[in-house]
Amino acid sequence: MANKNKFDITGMSCAACVARVEKAVNAVNGVTECAVNLLTNSMIVSGTASAEKIIKAVTDAGYGAQPVKATNSSKKNTHNSDPLQDKESPALLKRLFWSLGFLLILMYFSMGHMMWNFSLPPFFENNHVAIGLVQLILCSIIMFINKKFFVSGIKSVLHGAPNMDTLVAMGSGVSFLWSLYCLFAMTDAQVKQNTEAVINYMDNFYFESAAMILTLITVGKFLEAKSKGKTTSALKSLMKLAPKTATIIRNDSEISVDVEEVHIDDIFVIRPGETIPVDGVVVDGFSAVNESALTGESIPVNKKTGSKVSSGTLNQSGFLKCRATRVGQDTTINQIIQLVSDASSSKAPIAKIADKVSGVFVPVVIAIAAITFIVWMVMGSGAGYSLARAISVLVISCPCALGLATPVAIMVASGKGASNGILFKTAESLETTGKAKIVALDKTGTITKGQPSVTDIIPVDGISETELVQSALNIEAKSEHPLAKAILDYAKEKGLSAEAVSEFEAIAGCGVKAKCKDAELRGGNKEFIKGLENSSYDTDDFARQGKTPLYFSKDNKLLGIICVADTIKEDSADAIKELKKMNFEVVMLTGDNELTAQEIGRLSGVDRVIAGILPEQKAKAVKDLQAKGKPVIMIGDGINDAPALTVADSGIAIGKGTDVAIDAADVVLVNGSLRDAVAAIKLSQKTLVNIKENLFWAFIYNLIGIPLAAGCYIKAFGWTLNPMFGAAAMSLSSFCVVSNALRLNFVRLYSSRKNKHNNIENSSQQESKGVSMTKTLKIEGMMCSHCEAHIKGALEKIDGVTSAVTSHEKGTAVIELSKDVPEELFKAAVTEAGYKYLGQE
Repeated sequence: MANKNKFDITGMSCAACVARVEKAVNAVNGVTECAVNLLTNSMIVSGTASAEKIIKAVTDAGYGAQPVKATNSSKKNTHNSDPLQDKESPALLKRLFWSLGFLLILMYFSMGHMMWNFSLPPFFENNHVAIGLVQLILCSIIMFINKKFFVSGIKSVLHGAPNMDTLVAMGSGVSFLWSLYCLFAMTDAQVKQNTEAVINYMDNFYFESAAMILTLITVGKFLEAKSKGKTTSALKSLMKLAPKTATIIRNDSEISVDVEEVHIDDIFVIRPGETIPVDGVVVDGFSAVNESALTGESIPVNKKTGSKVSSGTLNQSGFLKCRATRVGQDTTINQIIQLVSDASSSKAPIAKIADKVSGVFVPVVIAIAAITFIVWMVMGSGAGYSLARAISVLVISCPCALGLATPVAIMVASGKGASNGILFKTAESLETTGKAKIVALDKTGTITKGQPSVTDIIPVDGISETELVQSALNIEAKSEHPLAKAILDYAKEKGLSAEAVSEFEAIAGCGVKAKCKDAELRGGNKEFIKGLENSSYDTDDFARQGKTPLYFSKDNKLLGIICVADTIKEDSADAIKELKKMNFEVVMLTGDNELTAQEIGRLSGVDRVIAGILPEQKAKAVKDLQAKGKPVIMIGDGINDAPALTVADSGIAIGKGTDVAIDAADVVLVNGSLRDAVAAIKLSQKTLVNIKENLFWAFIYNLIGIPLAAGCYIKAFGWTLNPMFGAAAMSLSSFCVVSNALRLNFVRLYSSRKNKHNNIENSSQQESKGVSMTKTLKIEGMMCSHCEAHIKGALEKIDGVTSAVTSHEKGTAVIELSKDVPEELFKAAVTEAGYKYLGQE
């Protein structure tokens, strides 16, 4: 069975290293796919090959590899407590500090004395050999400080895969060796008292160039490392959200434990200001919870008994007692961290262009440098000048920029998406989403709220309304369809309870059937009960109003029809309008009847409606859309959307939908808003543009820089390039690519304020549950739990107050309201109870 494993890779320095590692691992028998990421120094391998074989292949290629074991991100483990910790920058800063210190002294002895006539101690006056020896010593020290370039460069050559470090090592090393030759030749000229030759050799020293190249490349590496650290800031922020401890109840006592010790069904408590440690369900209490870390929505969400809570979210006001439902790696926050991490470590198809170039880049550059040296020598320019041109070619070439062009943009975009509740599972999904031209939308739960309610009860002659509703309740009690829930809620309001049924069966896209007291019950659409007595009952008028008629029968006789209506989400029409402005063709796919679907389609503004289709037909509909030759995005939230989500070029699942839909999708929206789908598409498009910009500048930099360094423009324009300027240009090229990717953090994903629309939906959802707002009252005089109960009872008697959570320790009462209530009523209730009302927070 194929599996997917992640490894940490050490020793890589550029895109050529990435190409070498991928080539070595792909050659291992059983490996089906390998993606190496230069930014995170990680590798994801798919296939059946063992970890030992993969590690051996990487080691044989000249690099190091270690498997990454899945651990609870909240655990304290010294080996990998923070996988994103910037360990590179401190080491580079230390190297840079010492390199600059010795380089300044070296530059004083070389350029300062030779070019600007800086004075030297008397011992060095006219002692050119001594000056050369000082430069030799200082340059040797700087080379030792930056020995990593030489160790890595030589090892890569020995393994047949020269990399960026090879270019740096060759540029600096050749400069040093040539200068060393000139120094020895100078001593011979000094012995022969050939002053002119001594001065000439002095002018041919490149010790300062050898040292400057290493120092400037280190500057660039340091800036690159710091910038790369910023690209992971979003993921680091997510990881910091993962709580470390939890307060659980065991043996009727509260104890604090490490979060990894919390088990499913444990009862944990959360006080105001505390972070929720694991996913759970509220069993007691009421509070407002800030879920912005997961959803990007700053408006707190009210939680009461039965509400779900997620790990990493912040409890703001009341006391909550919850039952754990997901722990460890299964919690929402850890799953999000894993998704963002995996997406950042994977490789986008567009990166293949750079991969092909990177595989041959360094050998080609070395060949160009050699040719440059030979050509200038043949032209009679002298060894020193020819060598300077060849060294410039080596040090200006930058395979790093090619290797970083794609992964830095993917990392920043993944983090930007996660902070807005948009989760891309892979780099490929991030790229594909931006290339689509058609958007297919599910209706129920995607365009509509997915919370329908009963609007009409129509029993046939001889059947009472109660009998119809009771039969519908019996058969729909086991169904998970949103329309079934509307019937259950209606029956509950009428005081009815479901009777036992057997042989229950749900027929996807049609309806349900079961046996109750030896009678066969059926419920579903018109086609499902076609042919039954009275099944020709006309319901077209209801359908034209956007209502869905559900037919119910007993022993092949129609009992009646129950009409259910689902309302469009407040922001769906705006989102669809925005998609159309972006030149997308928007199609709605639904299993609902044609008339109802057309009405919803009209209200939401889609271009086209495909109605009355089964789940497998949804997948076929997506394929038919793909037949137009344009990539298709499918957006859905239900089990019946899973086939279509899988078939689509990019599947986007509404995060509040089912796990099956989320598992089948390429992109997950934590919120239930279509505006986030629009934002995901925008982010993907902006990321594609950013990657292309990075690749363009990486390619154009080398295409212009290498000929400039080789001296190709000297005859035409008189342009030339000193090796030190070449090193400076190379050191900044990768930094510029990373900085360009960081601009994605400032991309505007929403055309208007996101919170404004989400707030409307949040308020609407709260009103549908009888909740519209919360207020915190300040009360003086409460001394104990009895006082709390007294105040609670007094406040809950007020019309419009659905619940009150009081605290004598804080002197507050957090009340949940179903409508606006004058403040005077709060004051009167508190005063009559014998306490002092101090106002609202």
